[in-house]
Amino acid sequence: MKTVIPGGSGQVGVILSRAFHADGDEVVLLSRGDPAPSQFPWRIASWERALDEAETPGTRKVKLRSAMTMSPDRDCIFDTLLRLVQRGLGGTAGDGKQFVSWIHEADFMRAIRWIIDHENIDGAVNLTAPHPLPNAEFMRVLRKAWGTRTGLPATKWMLEIGAVFMRTETELILKSRRVVPGILEAEGFTFQFPTWPEAAQDLCRRWRDRA
Repeated sequence: MKTVIPGGSGQVGVILSRAFHADGDEVVLLSRGDPAPSQFPWRIASWERALDEAETPGTRKVKLRSAMTMSPDRDCIFDTLLRLVQRGLGGTAGDGKQFVSWIHEADFMRAIRWIIDHENIDGAVNLTAPHPLPNAEFMRVLRKAWGTRTGLPATKWMLEIGAVFMRTETELILKSRRVVPGILEAEGFTFQFPTWPEAAQDLCRRWRDRA
């Protein structure tokens, strides 16, 4: 999705990729000029190339590589995960060692506004919290924030069956994504929710308020 937002001395052209996936157990720091790999699941590469090829001499172009954005809104990823926890199904997925990258919705919106205000920022930027964590720990923290201890684990074959019915890919759950916001932190952005425990507590509280 490409959005042009008026601001500052020019305009900010934003191409937003909804997920940023890292193969294996890789820490992706994202330095200026780093391209996105072209193999699946890095489908954002073609979107970013399209933006790079666009001739916009008066427009600053920023490509947002976003981790899963957590909000208490219905049918969002956090709502889906929390409903699994509520049903006693929010346990470890696979071996639980794969890393999960995420960002609280408040920091997502603050980061976009911050990028708009800082005209020295351009190119690809990771929008993700600075502390990714393994799936087993991620789900344990979510269960604790909700107030339950039990969470049945899901093996790979269980996830493969579920993926067929949900029309999705198991690698979205099983592949490790350990991404950090290298540029945001280097340029001085401060996260309101840098760690998952405090973010999960806030999201659970707000989910209850909306129920």
